[in-house]
Amino acid sequence: MKIVVDDKIPYIREKLEMLADEVVSMRGADIKADDVKDADALIVRTRTRCDEQLLAGSKVQFVATATIGFDHIDVDYMQRAGIVWTNCPGCNAASVAQYVECSLLLLQQQKGISLKDSTIGIVGCGHVGSKVKDVAERLGMRTLVCDPPLGKAGFVTMETIEQACDVITFHVPLTREGRYATWHLADEDFFHRLPRVPYLINTSRGGVVDNDALLSALEEGRVADAVIDVWEHEPLLNQTLLQRVFIGTPHIAGYSADGKVNADNMVIDALCRHFHLPNPGKIVPPSLPVVMDKTAGSLDFYNPLEDSFRLKTSPSDFEKLRNDYPIRREKLHN
Repeated sequence: MKIVVDDKIPYIREKLEMLADEVVSMRGADIKADDVKDADALIVRTRTRCDEQLLAGSKVQFVATATIGFDHIDVDYMQRAGIVWTNCPGCNAASVAQYVECSLLLLQQQKGISLKDSTIGIVGCGHVGSKVKDVAERLGMRTLVCDPPLGKAGFVTMETIEQACDVITFHVPLTREGRYATWHLADEDFFHRLPRVPYLINTSRGGVVDNDALLSALEEGRVADAVIDVWEHEPLLNQTLLQRVFIGTPHIAGYSADGKVNADNMVIDALCRHFHLPNPGKIVPPSLPVVMDKTAGSLDFYNPLEDSFRLKTSPSDFEKLRNDYPIRREKLHN
């Protein structure tokens, strides 16, 4: 069996070599049809577009993306071609929640927002949004959640989020069609409807927030400030917006070592199930100190302003900063 894998997926190669006769590691953006034509399985991240152009005529029967999002996978083509595919829902939810928690603490420390007197609107309450809700409540914030597709009791409308929230944070997939399409969910009209001048956080997908509209909203004082980890047209982000936001990072909110290992293990499990292979065992995160802190309010374990400084200093290094991201562990709460 031959497996082609994105070379920036950490920790996974040793296990793959226990399962396959040949493992080829490549830069995700460079994977082309000739590279996969004789492969049985393909393991990618978001930088590899998995569609007919890449896979037609190949031997590939299994595709895994070591990410939550799967808008880079042509699901319709996969179904037509009979190719099994999988993503890793929830793999980095705790990592994104860590990023949001630290960003909220920085907003309190440096922007003067009182978290205990603030209402946060959480748009999307899946794996990530539900953990962000827990984080916000632990920090003493009032939480309002909007997620129409889930239809849970106690959720509010988007109109309520717009009218009542001091912080709005997005945790939805990127979809362009259907009743609950999320592309440009935060558009020019959205920003003009905001009466409270909130802070905005986006760690979902770049296209969920119209970046040009956000820049205008910041310049016009409709949004107090923003924390942006995902951008339209990555890696060619709006550099004016980057310099204007409070925190701007290179799509690394979910990049903890713990989250990456979770994704690796989910991929290995799915690969073994599909090919009826014995599972070689779990991958574990690297042995680095994990901060144990029973109280909220500490930034000792991660400060996203450091990542923001690196990107703002060298925006052209977006992909390098993302691909060569240093090991970061998650904070554990007891």
